[in-house]
Amino acid sequence: MDLFGVLNLDEVSHGLAGLSMFPYFDTAHYIVSVMALREQPGALEVARRSPFACWFSSMLYCFGGGILSGFMMAEAPIAFLSNSTSVLMASVIWYLVFYCPQDVVYSCTALFPLRLVLTGMKEVTRTWKVLGGVAQAHSKYKDGLLVMIAIGWAKGAGGGLISNFEQLVRGVWKPETNELLKMTYPTKVTLIGAVLFALQQNQYLPVQKQHLMLIYTVFTVVNKTRMMLTGSSSSPFAPIESVIYSTFFAGPSPSSYTTLTTETETLEVKKPSTATKKSMKEACESLNGAAPGSPSKIAAHKRGKGSPKKAKEQPESTETESNKKSD
Repeated sequence: MDLFGVLNLDEVSHGLAGLSMFPYFDTAHYIVSVMALREQPGALEVARRSPFACWFSSMLYCFGGGILSGFMMAEAPIAFLSNSTSVLMASVIWYLVFYCPQDVVYSCTALFPLRLVLTGMKEVTRTWKVLGGVAQAHSKYKDGLLVMIAIGWAKGAGGGLISNFEQLVRGVWKPETNELLKMTYPTKVTLIGAVLFALQQNQYLPVQKQHLMLIYTVFTVVNKTRMMLTGSSSSPFAPIESVIYSTFFAGPSPSSYTTLTTETETLEVKKPSTATKKSMKEACESLNGAAPGSPSKIAAHKRGKGSPKKAKEQPESTETESNKKSD
Protein backbone atom coordinates (compact mmCIF):
# COMPACT_ATOMS: atom_id res chain seq x y z
CA MET A 1 0.00 0.00 0.00
CA ASP A 2 1.26 3.52 -0.83
CA LEU A 3 0.23 4.76 2.61
CA PHE A 4 2.75 2.47 4.26
CA GLY A 5 5.48 3.82 2.00
CA VAL A 6 4.58 7.40 2.78
CA LEU A 7 4.52 6.78 6.54
CA ASN A 8 7.70 4.65 6.37
CA LEU A 9 5.85 1.70 7.89
CA ASP A 10 7.21 -0.90 5.50
CA GLU A 11 10.17 -1.60 7.75
CA VAL A 12 7.89 -1.84 10.78
CA SER A 13 5.57 -4.30 9.05
CA HIS A 14 8.49 -6.43 7.81
CA GLY A 15 10.03 -6.39 11.29
CA LEU A 16 6.73 -7.47 12.85
CA ALA A 17 6.33 -10.25 10.30
CA GLY A 18 9.78 -11.60 11.18
CA LEU A 19 9.24 -11.36 14.93
CA SER A 20 9.66 -14.61 16.85
CA MET A 21 6.99 -15.51 19.37
CA PHE A 22 9.27 -17.76 21.40
CA PRO A 23 10.06 -17.33 24.22
CA TYR A 24 8.76 -13.95 25.41
CA PHE A 25 5.39 -13.70 23.68
CA ASP A 26 4.61 -17.38 24.24
CA THR A 27 5.44 -16.97 27.91
CA ALA A 28 3.07 -14.03 28.17
CA HIS A 29 0.37 -16.10 26.47
CA TYR A 30 0.83 -18.97 28.94
CA ILE A 31 0.81 -16.65 31.98
CA VAL A 32 -2.38 -14.83 30.96
CA SER A 33 -4.12 -18.09 30.01
CA VAL A 34 -3.28 -19.85 33.30
CA MET A 35 -4.30 -16.76 35.27
CA ALA A 36 -7.64 -16.76 33.45
CA LEU A 37 -8.12 -20.40 34.49
CA ARG A 38 -7.25 -19.67 38.11
CA GLU A 39 -9.85 -16.90 38.22
CA GLN A 40 -12.62 -19.28 37.17
CA PRO A 41 -15.10 -20.20 39.96
CA GLY A 42 -13.99 -23.35 41.74
CA ALA A 43 -10.61 -23.61 40.01
CA LEU A 44 -8.62 -23.36 43.24
CA GLU A 45 -10.66 -26.17 44.80
CA VAL A 46 -9.95 -28.37 41.78
CA ALA A 47 -6.25 -27.51 42.04
CA ARG A 48 -6.21 -28.74 45.64
CA ARG A 49 -8.37 -31.80 45.01
CA SER A 50 -6.91 -32.98 41.67
CA PRO A 51 -3.66 -31.37 40.45
CA PHE A 52 -3.70 -33.45 37.27
CA ALA A 53 -7.17 -32.20 36.27
CA CYS A 54 -5.99 -28.66 36.94
CA TRP A 55 -2.86 -29.19 34.82
CA PHE A 56 -4.88 -30.68 31.98
CA SER A 57 -7.27 -27.72 32.05
CA SER A 58 -4.28 -25.37 31.91
CA MET A 59 -2.96 -27.15 28.83
CA LEU A 60 -6.37 -26.78 27.19
CA TYR A 61 -6.23 -23.05 27.91
CA CYS A 62 -2.70 -22.73 26.54
CA PHE A 63 -2.90 -25.08 23.53
CA GLY A 64 -6.64 -25.20 22.83
CA GLY A 65 -6.24 -23.67 19.38
CA GLY A 66 -3.76 -26.30 18.23
CA ILE A 67 -5.90 -29.11 19.66
CA LEU A 68 -9.10 -27.96 17.98
CA SER A 69 -7.50 -27.13 14.62
CA GLY A 70 -5.70 -30.50 14.57
CA PHE A 71 -8.96 -32.29 15.28
CA MET A 72 -10.71 -30.40 12.47
CA MET A 73 -7.88 -31.15 10.03
CA ALA A 74 -7.98 -34.88 10.88
CA GLU A 75 -4.60 -34.64 12.55
CA ALA A 76 -3.52 -35.79 16.00
CA PRO A 77 -5.06 -33.49 18.64
CA ILE A 78 -2.14 -34.30 20.95
CA ALA A 79 0.45 -33.06 18.46
CA PHE A 80 1.17 -30.11 20.76
CA LEU A 81 2.83 -32.55 23.16
CA SER A 82 5.58 -33.09 20.60
CA ASN A 83 6.84 -29.58 21.36
CA SER A 84 8.27 -30.56 24.71
CA THR A 85 9.85 -27.14 25.31
CA SER A 86 6.53 -25.30 25.09
CA VAL A 87 4.73 -27.91 27.19
CA LEU A 88 7.45 -27.75 29.85
CA MET A 89 7.32 -23.95 29.92
CA ALA A 90 3.52 -23.94 30.22
CA SER A 91 3.69 -26.57 32.98
CA VAL A 92 6.20 -24.55 34.99
CA ILE A 93 4.02 -21.45 34.69
CA TRP A 94 0.97 -23.48 35.76
CA TYR A 95 2.76 -24.71 38.86
CA LEU A 96 4.03 -21.26 39.83
CA VAL A 97 0.64 -19.60 39.33
CA PHE A 98 -1.25 -22.20 41.38
CA TYR A 99 1.27 -23.55 43.91
CA CYS A 100 3.99 -20.94 44.39
CA PRO A 101 4.72 -20.33 48.13
CA GLN A 102 3.00 -17.27 49.49
CA ASP A 103 1.27 -16.93 46.10
CA VAL A 104 4.07 -14.64 44.99
CA VAL A 105 3.89 -15.27 41.22
CA TYR A 106 0.17 -14.72 40.90
CA SER A 107 0.27 -11.63 43.12
CA CYS A 108 3.00 -10.09 40.96
CA THR A 109 1.46 -10.91 37.60
CA ALA A 110 -1.93 -9.69 38.80
CA LEU A 111 -0.56 -6.17 39.23
CA PHE A 112 -2.39 -4.03 36.71
CA PRO A 113 0.60 -2.51 34.86
CA LEU A 114 2.31 -5.88 34.42
CA ARG A 115 -0.92 -7.59 33.47
CA LEU A 116 -1.64 -4.88 30.91
CA VAL A 117 1.72 -5.56 29.23
CA LEU A 118 1.28 -9.32 29.33
CA THR A 119 -2.22 -9.07 27.83
CA GLY A 120 -0.94 -6.86 25.01
CA MET A 121 1.79 -9.41 24.26
CA LYS A 122 -0.80 -12.17 24.24
CA GLU A 123 -2.84 -10.26 21.64
CA VAL A 124 0.25 -10.20 19.40
CA THR A 125 0.35 -14.01 19.46
CA ARG A 126 -3.27 -14.06 18.25
CA THR A 127 -2.17 -12.71 14.86
CA TRP A 128 0.37 -15.50 14.42
CA LYS A 129 -2.07 -18.18 15.51
CA VAL A 130 -4.77 -17.04 13.06
CA LEU A 131 -2.25 -16.69 10.25
CA GLY A 132 -0.80 -20.11 11.04
CA GLY A 133 -4.26 -21.70 10.91
CA VAL A 134 -5.04 -20.12 7.55
CA ALA A 135 -1.69 -21.26 6.14
CA GLN A 136 -2.25 -24.77 7.52
CA ALA A 137 -5.62 -25.04 5.77
CA HIS A 138 -4.24 -23.50 2.56
CA SER A 139 -1.58 -26.19 2.35
CA LYS A 140 -4.28 -28.86 1.93
CA TYR A 141 -7.20 -26.91 0.47
CA LYS A 142 -5.89 -24.38 -2.03
CA ASP A 143 -9.28 -22.87 -2.87
CA GLY A 144 -11.09 -23.75 0.35
CA LEU A 145 -11.91 -20.27 1.59
CA LEU A 146 -14.37 -21.46 4.23
CA VAL A 147 -11.94 -24.12 5.42
CA MET A 148 -9.23 -21.48 5.87
CA ILE A 149 -11.60 -19.28 7.84
CA ALA A 150 -12.69 -22.18 10.08
CA ILE A 151 -9.17 -23.40 10.80
CA GLY A 152 -7.82 -19.89 11.36
CA TRP A 153 -10.69 -19.19 13.76
CA ALA A 154 -10.13 -22.47 15.61
CA LYS A 155 -6.38 -21.90 15.84
CA GLY A 156 -6.75 -18.39 17.25
CA ALA A 157 -9.73 -18.89 19.57
CA GLY A 158 -9.65 -22.61 20.30
CA GLY A 159 -9.41 -22.12 24.06
CA GLY A 160 -12.76 -20.35 24.10
CA LEU A 161 -14.46 -22.62 21.58
CA ILE A 162 -13.69 -25.76 23.62
CA SER A 163 -14.51 -24.10 26.94
CA ASN A 164 -17.37 -26.54 27.62
CA PHE A 165 -15.00 -29.51 27.29
CA GLU A 166 -12.49 -27.80 29.57
CA GLN A 167 -15.24 -27.24 32.15
CA LEU A 168 -16.07 -30.95 32.08
CA VAL A 169 -12.47 -31.71 33.02
CA ARG A 170 -13.02 -29.64 36.17
CA GLY A 171 -16.40 -31.31 36.83
CA VAL A 172 -18.49 -28.34 35.71
CA TRP A 173 -21.31 -28.52 33.16
CA LYS A 174 -22.66 -25.19 31.94
CA PRO A 175 -24.04 -25.55 28.40
CA GLU A 176 -25.43 -22.02 28.53
CA THR A 177 -21.82 -20.72 28.42
CA ASN A 178 -21.28 -22.18 24.96
CA GLU A 179 -19.16 -19.74 23.00
CA LEU A 180 -21.34 -20.10 19.91
CA LEU A 181 -24.44 -19.03 21.84
CA LYS A 182 -22.87 -15.85 23.16
CA MET A 183 -19.55 -14.98 21.61
CA THR A 184 -17.02 -13.05 23.65
CA TYR A 185 -14.83 -10.31 22.25
CA PRO A 186 -11.74 -12.55 21.66
CA THR A 187 -13.81 -15.03 19.66
CA LYS A 188 -15.34 -12.27 17.52
CA VAL A 189 -12.08 -10.48 16.78
CA THR A 190 -10.42 -13.81 15.94
CA LEU A 191 -13.19 -14.65 13.48
CA ILE A 192 -12.76 -11.27 11.80
CA GLY A 193 -9.02 -11.85 11.56
CA ALA A 194 -9.55 -15.31 10.06
CA VAL A 195 -11.83 -13.85 7.39
CA LEU A 196 -9.35 -11.08 6.53
CA PHE A 197 -6.31 -13.35 6.32
CA ALA A 198 -8.23 -15.97 4.31
CA LEU A 199 -9.33 -13.32 1.81
CA GLN A 200 -5.78 -12.04 1.56
CA GLN A 201 -4.44 -15.58 1.10
CA ASN A 202 -6.80 -16.11 -1.84
CA GLN A 203 -5.94 -12.68 -3.29
CA TYR A 204 -9.42 -11.30 -2.76
CA LEU A 205 -8.03 -8.57 -0.52
CA PRO A 206 -5.49 -6.28 -2.25
CA VAL A 207 -3.21 -5.93 0.79
CA GLN A 208 0.21 -7.38 1.43
CA LYS A 209 0.41 -9.94 4.19
CA GLN A 210 2.85 -8.02 6.40
CA HIS A 211 0.74 -4.86 6.11
CA LEU A 212 -2.40 -6.73 7.11
CA MET A 213 -0.53 -8.29 10.03
CA LEU A 214 0.49 -4.85 11.26
CA ILE A 215 -3.02 -3.40 10.93
CA TYR A 216 -4.67 -6.34 12.66
CA THR A 217 -2.10 -6.54 15.45
CA VAL A 218 -2.30 -2.82 16.21
CA PHE A 219 -6.10 -2.99 16.27
CA THR A 220 -6.25 -5.94 18.67
CA VAL A 221 -3.58 -4.59 21.03
CA VAL A 222 -4.96 -1.03 21.14
CA ASN A 223 -8.55 -2.12 21.56
CA LYS A 224 -7.74 -4.66 24.30
CA THR A 225 -5.66 -2.06 26.13
CA ARG A 226 -8.51 0.43 25.89
CA MET A 227 -10.97 -2.11 27.30
CA MET A 228 -8.70 -2.86 30.25
CA LEU A 229 -7.98 0.79 31.00
CA THR A 230 -11.63 1.80 30.90
CA GLY A 231 -12.88 -1.36 32.57
CA SER A 232 -15.36 -1.85 29.74
CA SER A 233 -16.42 -5.25 28.49
CA SER A 234 -18.53 -3.97 25.59
CA SER A 235 -17.43 -5.01 22.14
CA PRO A 236 -16.54 -2.30 19.59
CA PHE A 237 -18.55 -4.30 17.05
CA ALA A 238 -21.79 -3.95 19.05
CA PRO A 239 -23.33 -1.13 16.92
CA ILE A 240 -22.65 -3.02 13.67
CA GLU A 241 -23.98 -6.26 15.15
CA SER A 242 -27.15 -4.49 16.30
CA VAL A 243 -27.84 -3.07 12.83
CA ILE A 244 -27.21 -6.39 11.09
CA TYR A 245 -29.35 -8.31 13.56
CA SER A 246 -32.30 -5.92 13.42
CA THR A 247 -32.14 -5.85 9.61
CA PHE A 248 -31.73 -9.52 8.74
CA PHE A 249 -32.37 -11.72 11.78
CA ALA A 250 -34.99 -9.98 13.95
CA GLY A 251 -38.12 -11.79 12.69
CA PRO A 252 -41.37 -11.84 14.70
CA SER A 253 -40.92 -11.22 18.39
CA PRO A 254 -41.96 -13.92 20.91
CA SER A 255 -44.58 -11.54 22.39
CA SER A 256 -46.33 -11.11 19.05
CA TYR A 257 -46.29 -14.87 18.52
CA THR A 258 -47.84 -15.39 21.97
CA THR A 259 -50.55 -12.82 21.25
CA LEU A 260 -51.38 -14.47 17.92
CA THR A 261 -51.60 -17.88 19.58
CA THR A 262 -53.89 -16.57 22.32
CA GLU A 263 -56.25 -14.95 19.82
CA THR A 264 -56.44 -18.15 17.80
CA GLU A 265 -57.25 -20.20 20.88
CA THR A 266 -59.96 -17.69 21.88
CA LEU A 267 -61.61 -17.94 18.47
CA GLU A 268 -61.55 -21.72 18.66
CA VAL A 269 -63.22 -21.62 22.06
CA LYS A 270 -65.97 -19.22 20.90
CA LYS A 271 -66.80 -21.15 17.72
CA PRO A 272 -69.07 -24.14 18.63
CA SER A 273 -68.34 -27.39 16.94
CA THR A 274 -70.81 -29.51 14.90
CA ALA A 275 -71.07 -32.11 17.65
CA THR A 276 -71.95 -29.42 20.16
CA LYS A 277 -74.68 -28.05 17.91
CA LYS A 278 -76.14 -31.53 17.44
CA SER A 279 -76.14 -32.32 21.17
CA MET A 280 -77.82 -29.01 21.94
CA LYS A 281 -80.53 -29.71 19.39
CA GLU A 282 -81.19 -33.18 20.80
CA ALA A 283 -81.39 -31.78 24.31
CA CYS A 284 -83.98 -29.20 23.26
CA GLU A 285 -86.10 -31.85 21.54
CA SER A 286 -86.01 -34.10 24.57
CA LEU A 287 -87.11 -31.29 26.89
CA ASN A 288 -89.81 -29.66 24.73
CA GLY A 289 -91.04 -32.67 22.86
CA ALA A 290 -91.22 -32.73 19.09
CA ALA A 291 -91.04 -29.17 17.91
CA PRO A 292 -93.23 -27.95 15.10
CA GLY A 293 -91.79 -28.90 11.79
CA SER A 294 -89.70 -31.64 13.36
CA PRO A 295 -89.28 -34.97 11.58
CA SER A 296 -91.52 -36.77 14.07
CA LYS A 297 -94.41 -34.33 13.48
CA ILE A 298 -94.02 -34.57 9.76
CA ALA A 299 -94.08 -38.36 9.93
CA ALA A 300 -97.17 -38.35 12.11
CA HIS A 301 -98.90 -35.92 9.78
CA LYS A 302 -98.19 -38.14 6.82
CA ARG A 303 -99.54 -41.15 8.69
CA GLY A 304 -102.70 -39.16 9.55
CA LYS A 305 -103.30 -38.22 5.98
CA GLY A 306 -102.74 -41.72 4.76
CA SER A 307 -105.21 -43.53 7.14
CA PRO A 308 -108.56 -42.34 5.55
CA LYS A 309 -107.43 -43.44 2.15
CA LYS A 310 -106.64 -46.90 3.49
CA ALA A 311 -110.06 -46.94 5.25
CA LYS A 312 -111.85 -46.20 1.98
CA GLU A 313 -109.90 -48.82 0.11
CA GLN A 314 -110.74 -51.49 2.72
CA PRO A 315 -114.61 -51.40 2.25
CA GLU A 316 -114.23 -51.41 -1.48
CA SER A 317 -112.19 -54.54 -1.29
CA THR A 318 -114.77 -56.12 1.06
CA GLU A 319 -117.59 -55.39 -1.33
CA THR A 320 -115.67 -56.84 -4.25
CA GLU A 321 -115.04 -60.06 -2.36
CA SER A 322 -118.77 -60.41 -1.43
CA ASN A 323 -119.80 -59.87 -5.04
CA LYS A 324 -117.39 -62.54 -6.13
CA LYS A 325 -118.87 -64.98 -3.59
CA SER A 326 -122.47 -64.27 -4.65
CA ASP A 327 -121.50 -64.86 -8.27
